[in-house]
Amino acid sequence: MPESASEVTAAGIARLAGVGRAAVSNWRRRHADFPKPVGGTETSPSFALSDVERWLRDQGKLAEVPLRERVWQQLADSPATAATTLTRAGFALLLLRERPSTWQELTARPDERMAELLPTAVEQVASARFGDDRHALLAGTGPTPRQAIPFLRSVGELADELGPRQTYEFLFGRFLDANIRQYTLTPPGPAALMAALAAPPQAAAATVLDPAAGAGTLLRAVERPAALYAQEADPDLTALTALRLALHADAVSAVCVRARSGDTLRADAFPDVTVDAVLCHPPFNERNWGHDELSYDPRWEYGLPARTESELAWVQHALARLRPGGTAVLLMPPAAASRRSGRRIRAGLLRRGALRAVIALPAGAAPPYGIPLHLWVLRKPEAGQLPPPEVLFVDTADLSGAGGGRDRLDWQTVQSAVLDAWLAFSSADGPAPTPGAPQPGRTGVSRAVPVIELLDDDVDLAPARHVPPAATGGDVAELERVRAKLTETLRLTGELAPAPAAGTAERAVWPTTTVGELARAHALSLRAGTTTAVPAPSSPAPARPAPRDAVLTEQDVLAGAPPTGALPDAPDDDPVRLEAGDVVVPVLGGGTVVRVVDERDAGAALGRNLHLLRPDPQALDPWFLAGFLRGTANTRQASSYASTATRLDVRRLQLPRLPLADQRRYGANFRALAAFEDALRLAGRLGEQLVQGLYDGLTEGTVRPDR
Repeated sequence: MPESASEVTAAGIARLAGVGRAAVSNWRRRHADFPKPVGGTETSPSFALSDVERWLRDQGKLAEVPLRERVWQQLADSPATAATTLTRAGFALLLLRERPSTWQELTARPDERMAELLPTAVEQVASARFGDDRHALLAGTGPTPRQAIPFLRSVGELADELGPRQTYEFLFGRFLDANIRQYTLTPPGPAALMAALAAPPQAAAATVLDPAAGAGTLLRAVERPAALYAQEADPDLTALTALRLALHADAVSAVCVRARSGDTLRADAFPDVTVDAVLCHPPFNERNWGHDELSYDPRWEYGLPARTESELAWVQHALARLRPGGTAVLLMPPAAASRRSGRRIRAGLLRRGALRAVIALPAGAAPPYGIPLHLWVLRKPEAGQLPPPEVLFVDTADLSGAGGGRDRLDWQTVQSAVLDAWLAFSSADGPAPTPGAPQPGRTGVSRAVPVIELLDDDVDLAPARHVPPAATGGDVAELERVRAKLTETLRLTGELAPAPAAGTAERAVWPTTTVGELARAHALSLRAGTTTAVPAPSSPAPARPAPRDAVLTEQDVLAGAPPTGALPDAPDDDPVRLEAGDVVVPVLGGGTVVRVVDERDAGAALGRNLHLLRPDPQALDPWFLAGFLRGTANTRQASSYASTATRLDVRRLQLPRLPLADQRRYGANFRALAAFEDALRLAGRLGEQLVQGLYDGLTEGTVRPDR
């Protein structure tokens, strides 16, 4: 094999063939002609991409390797580090987008000549976007070697197919996935909420700083920036983030991007800059943040943070970089709102009017996903103005759908509640409230609290302590509506309850086939979901994404819910689209849940950990297929068991060989069972709602005992 040949891991082979990693392991074990490893380690071998492609085609498992996979493999196999190679690709994409004619002239030259001319062209476009910061951003790439030119040409071809921004997002996303333990990323949902609080899209274009920029997700969420300032400790990530922000900005806009590397608290890269807004997801629980050497730093206007209060150092750094009246939004651990070591600084923030809101997000909103993080909204006090008399507290932990973990968050509900509360509060700033008068807010979600009530011995700013819970019992009329709907659902359930048909104690003996054999015979096609869903966009428009933007997730299938995920800006792969009559099977957990897609969900993308079976209607009835795939014995024999999970090998699932007319008779029965199951699921939800409502109503006094 030539030294320059691309290599691919088992995970890459799985992506190429649209299967899980377990399937690749099975191929290696069962097929003597499977390509031998050419590199890697014993536990993580790599294979020659050309050999793998040839074997997959011979086996009928691959038509052609997608261009995006070829480009990624070239990046992964580059002699330079992945970060350096990706940075070169990013500058090439920036050149291609902003000076396409220059790029075309360069690519028309031989590789050696292109390698000589490219740095000058990149320098010019980098100067226009990054100013003097370009020198540090380009320093890590070094001279462009001739060996890098074929990769950059491939990147240009992919950009012709996807667009420069989408191409970079794809490669950058793969890079982050490959280094997932190295970086803490802010999810798109919280990033969009933070940007909307600090720099509302309806306001004038703002200058925005992120002093702990990471992958640039927060700055990227700002809709109308005038200038973006980013500081990140990792020099490689600084360059990659700068390119991401530049490529995200409009090609003809004059958005200034300044990105610098360094330890923000010890070596502030923008000491003389004041901005309209600061967005920050700081590192949590840092002890070595510079407490001793920064004891007399002028940024500690509200007090020197304790060694254990690194987050309050970041809060004061953000306020120091704001213009008077500017807004900062920081993602904070909940302990920062109540630790006794930080009460003096919290009190100072309240007395001066710098802290304007504390918002509790549901657990699962952002890493670390196991705890409900907070958002702190701060404003730089303006000279001559009295401090505002109130602070807003918002608690979204109990909003409908918000407590089911990060895969089930109803992010639109969360964002709407927060923005509605903030808009009402910020537009109502005025004189101090009358003592004892009810404060504005939404019961159980938000409340404006007078500052004087917060300045006690603890200065505890946890929203759960200041937002009284809603009266969950509801009124009698609401409970009657739930009861009436439950009664009707139970009646329907009784009508749908299937009566056992005539049968025999002996099991039927049919000639059988497997899903794998049916796929090879083209009676059905089999696809694996590769799309990682993000929370649905938070907009006033429908709660459910439009079908082309929606993603059917594993949790949707298990819960019998419509598609609740949304496509990321640059999906890793071309999404697998659902069609009516498709059969969707989860592959984790060893369960017996199968779903037949209807017209309402057609067009949505297939999420990860799901397999799609698309039967030929002239050969297979979809409900017959789905019904037999749910058999307990069937799923058991097709499952493999690990120490922590069970995985279903869809190709090993079995079906009887029956004429199409018989399949349709079975399919009608399976379809009736599915309708009965849906009715039972609805009845269960209504029953739980009625029971809890009555408990709450009786304990809160909104419902009286009937005897």
